[in-house]
Amino acid sequence: MEYFLIIISAIFVNNILLAQFLGICPFLGVSNRLSTATGMSGAVCFVITLATVVTYLVNRYLLVPFGLEFLQTIAFILVIASLVQIVEIVLKKISPSLYQALGIFLPLITTNCAVLGVAITVVSKEFTFGGAAHMLNLGEAVVYAFATSLGYGLAMVLFAGLREHLASNNVPKMFRGLPIALITVSIMAMAFLGFSGMV
Repeated sequence: MEYFLIIISAIFVNNILLAQFLGICPFLGVSNRLSTATGMSGAVCFVITLATVVTYLVNRYLLVPFGLEFLQTIAFILVIASLVQIVEIVLKKISPSLYQALGIFLPLITTNCAVLGVAITVVSKEFTFGGAAHMLNLGEAVVYAFATSLGYGLAMVLFAGLREHLASNNVPKMFRGLPIALITVSIMAMAFLGFSGMV
């Protein structure tokens, strides 16, 4: 039951884009077309999940035992940047077609604050289930990270579809481009706010 609550909460109730406002820059920048939004969503899903596993282990077995929690943010940034570079090198060697598809998105993920935000949230925030607060174990952390990245992808794909639809409509001149995009995002955020009573 806890895993189900984590998934529903991460995707709908506490959506990283629409409720926590993390990762907005790539969200607005890459969501002009549905194909690029889908590619970015897949890359973010993979990197957030992988980065959360590695940063969780680094925090638990390296930083906490040696009393180096104050280096958490710097260590996590280094881990995320290294992981993105390693993933890029491995994809280039193993699957050039996938590398071509995600090539432009992988470097963008290094600067996506959503990846760092999820990693820090997993190791520092107490989650409440059934009235009791506790820190996430590794299994719950992986589920939370994957569900959060799915929520990111859902919001991005929905937004890209809406932006493609808006591009073919007659939008008043002063609202074209970023203004109508921000209005659309705010309406989406209010719509997702309706899920807040579920968990």
